[in-house]
Amino acid sequence: MTKYKRKAQPSVAFYNNPENRAIIYQIVALAAIFLFTYFVLNNMFINIEKRGINTGFDFLGNEAGFGILQTLIPYDESNTHGRVFLVGLLNTLLVSGISIFFATVIGLLIGIGRLSKNFMISKLSMIYIETFRNIPILLQILFWYNVVLASLPSPRQSLSYLDSVFFNNRGLYIPKPVLEGGFITVIIAFVLAIIAVLYLNKWSKRRHDETGEDFPIVLTSTAIIIGAPTLVFFISGMPASLDYPALKGFNFKGGITFIPELLALAFALSIYTATYIAEAVRAGIEAVPKGQKEAANALGLKDYIILKKVILPQALRVIIPPVINQYLNLTKNSSLATAIGYPELVTVFAGTSLNQVGQAIEIILMTMAVYLIISIVISLIMNYFNAKTRIKER
Repeated sequence: MTKYKRKAQPSVAFYNNPENRAIIYQIVALAAIFLFTYFVLNNMFINIEKRGINTGFDFLGNEAGFGILQTLIPYDESNTHGRVFLVGLLNTLLVSGISIFFATVIGLLIGIGRLSKNFMISKLSMIYIETFRNIPILLQILFWYNVVLASLPSPRQSLSYLDSVFFNNRGLYIPKPVLEGGFITVIIAFVLAIIAVLYLNKWSKRRHDETGEDFPIVLTSTAIIIGAPTLVFFISGMPASLDYPALKGFNFKGGITFIPELLALAFALSIYTATYIAEAVRAGIEAVPKGQKEAANALGLKDYIILKKVILPQALRVIIPPVINQYLNLTKNSSLATAIGYPELVTVFAGTSLNQVGQAIEIILMTMAVYLIISIVISLIMNYFNAKTRIKER
């Protein structure tokens, strides 16, 4: 039997191999980027040295010498620029967290309302989206601050609720909880309640998979999280009290104060971002095949159960990616607070501190690094949530 020998493949020159060329191109590109970066940085430091500009981060230990309107930690004019950085960072996180929460709630409600069979709800939701989405966010911030909040009554004619909550052109005033030593038991009870709810949630899912029966997890979890700390609070002798705001002179003293700048920024960011979240919710719901809803209707399920059990779990995989982008945009848009003087990071650190010390490179790099880290953390959290809620095929 004749044996056929396999013909040897001709050797390919090194530079004609696509894989080798790809490696060479990447090395050349990285070298070019490195050389360009080195040239820019070297030229920058040479110019800085010629002009006698100080460099380094020693300025963070210098006295700031200016006050800040709102602080979440103790601060006065004798504190350092490092303290200013921390105050601005906390104020940025505060307004971003508040705005993300309310934007999510409003966006979810408006997105569902946009698909409502009720004509009025559907059209009002559409008008809301088309109105606030097409007005620049900076104009909305100025509108809430200079028009809406500025038109509120003075402190002596404040809008009040139960003589405990007051709202005027100086801000919103609510009672402040004053915690005593025994309150640690309430905190422990709250943490244990959350752990119990997590285990209860896993048990209810396993029970549903095995028997098909639903467990009232929402009501039960709410009762545990609220009931357990409340019960411990009364058993331990109510180790807390409330500091109520009171009008003294020309303004209120005591309690917790939400300054107008914070309110205006939170209103604008929440309402503006909610329009995009609503559209993401609408797109996610419409991406679910109609046959899924028809099958659920055929089983006799109620509309709210169909939305909760059938539509939203499948829609989340479409909703979450664009919502992540909106959370990132909201956090970055909080830097527009400098237009109304809210003391967030850009206003007090990249603004006032920069004007005093003049070290723009260090301050701007630190500010950019903060926004980068915040964005990465938000992305990691939301991507983890997306992975946990993803439908797992069997």
